[in-house]
Formats: sequence, C-alpha cells, structure tokens
Amino acid sequence: MEALENWKEEKQSAYIYRAIAKNEANPVHKQLFQELALLADRQAAIWAQKLQNTTSLSYHPTMRVRLVIQLVRWFGSRSLRVALAAMKVRGMSIYQGATMGHPTPTTVDEVEHRHTSVSKGNNLRAAVFGVNDGLISNASLILGMAGAQAGHHFILLSGVAGLLAGACSMGAGEYVSVRSQRELLEYQLRLEKEELDLYPEEEAAELALIYEARGLSKAEAVKVAHLLIQDPDKALDTLAREELGINPKELMSPWGAAFSSFVSFGAGAFVPLVPFLLGDSSLNLDIAIGLTALSLFVVGGVLSLFTQRSALLGGLRMLFIGMFAGTVTYVIGSLFR
Repeated sequence: MEALENWKEEKQSAYIYRAIAKNEANPVHKQLFQELALLADRQAAIWAQKLQNTTSLSYHPTMRVRLVIQLVRWFGSRSLRVALAAMKVRGMSIYQGATMGHPTPTTVDEVEHRHTSVSKGNNLRAAVFGVNDGLISNASLILGMAGAQAGHHFILLSGVAGLLAGACSMGAGEYVSVRSQRELLEYQLRLEKEELDLYPEEEAAELALIYEARGLSKAEAVKVAHLLIQDPDKALDTLAREELGINPKELMSPWGAAFSSFVSFGAGAFVPLVPFLLGDSSLNLDIAIGLTALSLFVVGGVLSLFTQRSALLGGLRMLFIGMFAGTVTYVIGSLFR
C-alpha cells in the first residue's frame, strides 16, 4: 500500500510539473519543470517495480490537483508556491523573494549561512510587525472611544479589553499558523527522507536542476548537489529548503510562536494605554497620541531595515498610516457616540 501511495505521489508530481512548465513564460523555469517531470516519472517507476501487479496502474488527477493547476493558470506558480510545495512539487525556492539579489551558493557553508540569516531576519520582522499591529489597533480603539466622549474609566476598560482581545487573537492565529506549517514540514521531510534513502542519485539530480535554474553552470550545480547529498542530515535539510522552499529553522514551536505574538502585540497595545493607567487627566489623550506617534515612527524606521529604504521615510509612512487609522476611528466615534 505504501509503494502504491508513493507511486501516486510521484505521478501526481510529474503531472503538475508538466502543467506548470506549460504555463511558464521563463524558458529556464520551463526547462526546470520539464526535467523535474522526467525525474518524477523515473522515481514513480522505482515504486512501480515494488508492486506485484503493475498492469492496473493508471494515474488520474484528483479534483484538488485540477483545481490547483487551474489556479496556476490564472495566478501563476509564484502565487501558488505554498500550495504546490504541500503537494510535493519541487523547485519552489526559485520563486522565493528572499533569494532575489543574492548570489547562488556554490558551497555547503554558503547555503547554511544564507538560510540562517534569513531565518533570524524573519523572526525579528515578525516581532516588529506584532508591535506595530498592537500600536495601531489599540490607539485607534482608544481614539474612537475618546471621540465618542467616553469617560476615563470607559476608555481605560476599552483599552485593556482591546489589548487582551487583540493579543489573544494574534496568539491563537500564530499558534494555528505555525502548527499547520510544522505538520506540513514533518510530512514533507518524511517523504524526502524516504526518497533520499531509496534513490539518492535522483534526489541529487533534482537539486542540481534547481541550482542550474538559479544561475549555476551544470557542472557546478552537479558538484554542489553531490557534496550536499553525501551528508544525510545536511541533505535532508537542504532538500526541504531548495526543493520545497521551506526553511525548517524558521519554525518555532506553536506555543512559543503564540506566546511571542501575544507579547509583541501586547507591548505595542500597551503604549497608548500608559497615561490612562496612571490616572484621570485632561492630558491623557494628548500624551497617548504623542507616545503612539513616536513609537510608530520608530517602528517604521526599524521596518526600513528589511526594505532597504530610508529610515526617515519609513518612519513618516508608518506615522501617516497610524494617524489615518486613528483619525477615522475618532471621527466615527464623534459621529455615532
């Protein structure tokens, strides 16, 4: 039964590769997926040899496969890369924005260093976005209540409720997201490990095709792929990244991710709430606006580190977005009270 399922997986991959190749305008990408389809057919033949009755083998694409292929025709493979990776389609790393503008690695050390840097950057970026979400959402909520001329205690209660509700929502969403990613990763790694044990040469050939499509000469691509395949642990790790576009080191535990999102959102949402926690004063709203504006400017400047743009412009843009959101909620509160 396991051999039959693996045969179906490989035939499905070959079918999707050919559909992607047919839709590809980039000739290098088109050739990559055509050759990956041939490799998938070869791997399916290996599984077929393990089955006693091969005369009844016939692949028919499922409704899910047909739907994904139709979506690829409409939106392109880049937009569907996560769904394609989940369906055992290799080569998705050629669509990753993180690889744009970076030289293609030519040694094992370069591969590991690049992915480690990307992982750390993603963790920091996620934390900054969490703080930003908390700042804008809770400041807007407080301004909406202030616009409705609510009293100090109502504003304080709303701010605390907004902080807790938003932080819990972010934490729950991150838990579900990371858990789903981990389940997908574990499934894909299990398949990769089986294939690596059964036909390492075919796996090396797939990896070489991907490196060749990303700019290496054929000889260099083959050399790097075979160097990586020689170490089973590094090979499995690299195959997940380069073939599926998944970086295992980017995934935290679901509970850790939930806690991190809860804290980062809560930290941002706490800022506009500070003056109201210190007592009832006519200056509370002005102080909350000032603290929020300063924090938004800093967050915008930090986010510019990931976009290579001016920190000043990044800070001003984030400040404008926060001002717009706060103004809208304040006006709505004033109108409807």
